[in-house]
Amino acid sequence: MIDFFRRLNPISLLIIITIAAFLRIGVLLQLPDRLEFTLFETYAGTLFAIPSDQLFSPSANLFFATIITVSQAVIFNRIINNYNLLGKPSFLPALMYISVSSLLVPFVVLSPALLCNFLMLWLFSKFLAIYRKEEARSVMYDSGMIIGIGTLIYFPFIGMMPMLWIALIIFRPFEWREWISGILGFLTIYFFLAAAYYLNDSFQQFAQLKVPLAAAFPSLFKLNLYDYIVLAPVLVVLVLSIYTLQTKLNRSSVHIRKSFLIVFITAIFSILSFYIKSEYHAYHFVLTVAPVSLFMAHYFMYAGKKWIYESLYLILLGFIVYFQLV
Repeated sequence: MIDFFRRLNPISLLIIITIAAFLRIGVLLQLPDRLEFTLFETYAGTLFAIPSDQLFSPSANLFFATIITVSQAVIFNRIINNYNLLGKPSFLPALMYISVSSLLVPFVVLSPALLCNFLMLWLFSKFLAIYRKEEARSVMYDSGMIIGIGTLIYFPFIGMMPMLWIALIIFRPFEWREWISGILGFLTIYFFLAAAYYLNDSFQQFAQLKVPLAAAFPSLFKLNLYDYIVLAPVLVVLVLSIYTLQTKLNRSSVHIRKSFLIVFITAIFSILSFYIKSEYHAYHFVLTVAPVSLFMAHYFMYAGKKWIYESLYLILLGFIVYFQLV
């Protein structure tokens, strides 16, 4: 199966859609009577109130989440191929994206973090584009606005703000106007939000909004580790990907090496940003799907022994379906 996706064959897209449906069969068979879904954070939802839990039945919720995930996988695949991060075009990034985004049940239903993945992919393309630009002020301004929009949907997305400056450190010489452009872009979104409150005669309510910052750290870790055994095959693939990265990146261009570095740091900030909000949800970690998928795709692109990498992927699929059913 992996060998087939190593080539850019249009038929692969149909197979990816089939795999996406297959990896959600366990959730479909055990759908609850009701799935909660909030499109905006409280401070934005006051103005843009949409009764999302009433618009989507559980089956519709799962269906639209699948459509969104497949769309993101195609966009992600296009970004990776456009910047040649794997050395040659393929459908492996999309396959890995679909697989990783099916690991946990909270990943396969609608959530604010799932919607923010569109913005995460947009940020990826912005970061990768600044390396060869003469000036990056407009890119940084746009990126700040993207993060601002993301915080209206899911507040922990603000954890991507440091990535603006980290991207500049990695890709660009210092230019102070580029460093403040991202902040201005972010503030622009909240300026428009404040203006919307003002026009709605609710500006006092806007001024009294509370930032949903984190609670005491230890209270967040009440997890059933059995639910996360499904991550074991992913961890094995990620460890193996470290070896392939060491052997291949040394012979890659500077842009490719810096691109993998920025993706790795993005994954770290995506994980750590779960602490920004007081209420913990497992769906937060869907923000790490794109970075993890890239590293997994790199391993499967360059793995040498067919029986090993094919078996690993089949084991991953088996784990996903099994733990959904049990």
